[in-house]
Amino acid sequence: MPDANTALLAARPSQTRLSTVTLDRLAPDVERPAYDRAAVTPGIVHIGLGAFCRAHLATYTDDVLATGDKSWGIVGVDPLSPAIRDALKPQDCLYTLLVREENRDRLRVMGSFLDAMATADQLDEVLALMAKPEIRIVTLTVTEKGYCQDAATGALDEAHPLIRADLADPAKPRSVPGLLAEAIRRRRAAGVAPFTVLVCDNLAQNGIKVRGIVVRYAELCDPDLAAYIAGQVGFPCTMVDRITPATQDSDRATVEEATGCVDAWPVVSEPFKQWVIEDRFPLGRPAWEMAGAIMVDDVHPFELMKLRCLNGAHSLLAYLSVIAGIETIAGAMADPQLPAVVQRLWVEDLIPTLPPVPGTDIPAYTAALEARFRNPGIRHRTIQISSDGSQKLPPRLLEPARELFAAGKAPRVIPLAVAAWMRFLLQKDEAGTAYAVADPMAGQLTGIAGAHGTDAGALAAALFAVEDIFDPELVAEDAFRSAVVRHLDSLMRVGVARTLTAFLATP
Repeated sequence: MPDANTALLAARPSQTRLSTVTLDRLAPDVERPAYDRAAVTPGIVHIGLGAFCRAHLATYTDDVLATGDKSWGIVGVDPLSPAIRDALKPQDCLYTLLVREENRDRLRVMGSFLDAMATADQLDEVLALMAKPEIRIVTLTVTEKGYCQDAATGALDEAHPLIRADLADPAKPRSVPGLLAEAIRRRRAAGVAPFTVLVCDNLAQNGIKVRGIVVRYAELCDPDLAAYIAGQVGFPCTMVDRITPATQDSDRATVEEATGCVDAWPVVSEPFKQWVIEDRFPLGRPAWEMAGAIMVDDVHPFELMKLRCLNGAHSLLAYLSVIAGIETIAGAMADPQLPAVVQRLWVEDLIPTLPPVPGTDIPAYTAALEARFRNPGIRHRTIQISSDGSQKLPPRLLEPARELFAAGKAPRVIPLAVAAWMRFLLQKDEAGTAYAVADPMAGQLTGIAGAHGTDAGALAAALFAVEDIFDPELVAEDAFRSAVVRHLDSLMRVGVARTLTAFLATP
């Protein structure tokens, strides 16, 4: 993307770039900040400048700023690359949110990000900002792998290269746990109360899990700091939901045509959004409920419902679709068989593992999910969703499988999803077209697949032995192992369509 951005912008005169001075040139139907951005001060540092936070956190906060509370502007920090920062800074950190439904587009210029930074070349500045008293919340969207966790246990991966580097030099952190711990250490040394850490990634009990990771990291550096973080720093759990596909050059062209301005990195999303937040913020928070957020005492039922029903279904669709050559989730839902498989996943395997969700009819929720998945205006690419399976499969699908066995039931559809993931690791679809596996364990996993790719039993056995992904108790269930091997063998021999035909014919 950065290269495409550079080429695109080089071909356009600078005066057409989206910025504060060009806001008044936008078409009347383009929504723009309904407040004076110059009067807004930062109260939030957000780590992870990808599309999701700019379609979710930013919109809720933008709505709060429009109510007159100007103390909650956001400064975005990218821990991986300066590319998004470098795209946003010349635009005064303005960007366009392109909301798509069917053939209807709605455009909104977002103003809640006041600045953008990158730890790659601004680490000292970032830490100094995070230590300021006016920063009362640090929010994060860095994906599951960004927390340097052990995928099997959810604890800190103490052998992770970034963690080892940070432990050798804690004052110059490169990892997210290291960055949080060092910023809190600096605040404590300066007598500044700690910020609240608000995790907005798809992790079960995300605040609790990241609290444990950060406390453990701090224990390895400074036990006194670890005790302080454990006792004084808030890590409320959240549930976030909004489908946000990766931005394409065609989306940039749509934005330019509609606005008359070049936007280097707009964001695309569906109309739906949801945010459920545990209301524990010692230093205060924006009135996000005024923008539609749901403030609760316990987010767990909501997040479990979303993590399993939406994200679990996404994983099932992604792996079956990639190997079948289907490019998008909407395309998958146009398949004659995949929607029925998803329905069975929900009804037979996932909904039975969910606790009651306050104010929510879970079958109605999954019906709404199906409608969202079918939205042709959202090109949510299956290869994008397929990334990081080693991190995503355990909370989305393997944990509910274990719960079903514990209740005396065998999962019916989850083994098919696991088999599809194993087949996906062969890195070629049914037509022989190659694709890359994006995963923090890609080298190990694709190596296993390459060594056993023609033998379903051997491939499954070798992958089941990876305890960072598969709990030995689950693997010990004969019904699970045999079902995975049976589906994997079918996917390898006869392909997705015939495998699904046979699967759906089985009661």
